[in-house]
Amino acid sequence: MAKFVLNLWVKLGSMKKRERLALKQWEESDRPREKMQNQGRQSVSTAELLAILLGSGTPGKTALDLARELLSEANHDLHKLARWDSQSFERFHGMGPAKTMKVMAALELGQRRQHQPAVQAESVVESKKAAALMQGKLADLPHEEFWIALLSQSNRLIKTCQIGKGGLAGTLADFRIIFKHALEAMAPAIILYHNHPSGNLQPSSADQALTKKAIEAGRVLDIRVLDHIIIGGTAYFSFADEGLME
Repeated sequence: MAKFVLNLWVKLGSMKKRERLALKQWEESDRPREKMQNQGRQSVSTAELLAILLGSGTPGKTALDLARELLSEANHDLHKLARWDSQSFERFHGMGPAKTMKVMAALELGQRRQHQPAVQAESVVESKKAAALMQGKLADLPHEEFWIALLSQSNRLIKTCQIGKGGLAGTLADFRIIFKHALEAMAPAIILYHNHPSGNLQPSSADQALTKKAIEAGRVLDIRVLDHIIIGGTAYFSFADEGLME
């Protein structure tokens, strides 16, 4: 029993000591910013999110302490907190103009997001639209680059990713990197892109072999390779349009 009480006392003492430390002195897993980075946005509490915005507290009070103080005053109601003016925030020790404006700006962004309709990406259903996604990036480069577009089940753009960057005559496309991006984004379809700085749009034998290999790898992973587009200035070459995607 005495040993249990002693251990409990030591544990409580270490917790109190930790509370007195600045956030940057806490264990990394306990720091809100690192916690969010390592475990995702959903892992952090509202107070921890607010502490990340505040960045620092005052002597004897961490940013998390200050965040909890603000939330407590607002009865943990973010709608009420969003209605506060700058004077309401600056009543609290440690809340200067800079921190106050940062918190008010974040709350205002949340309000605007709530009332803004989500923009639906346009479906990429033809080579012209597919080429337009990357024409601006690749058209005028003096060297070759290899990119992919990740698409949803309805062929809407998720994002584009650079895979490789080469010289005047070629670039390396690593299939492990290509399909790693697709798997991480849970993208069921991709489009391959590279540019020809010379302006010659005809695919080389290496381009054709790469495309065939990508299609075969995609079949194994149940990821559709919809097209391979070569960009040359304002023009483009589509493997799909030429029947070369089989």
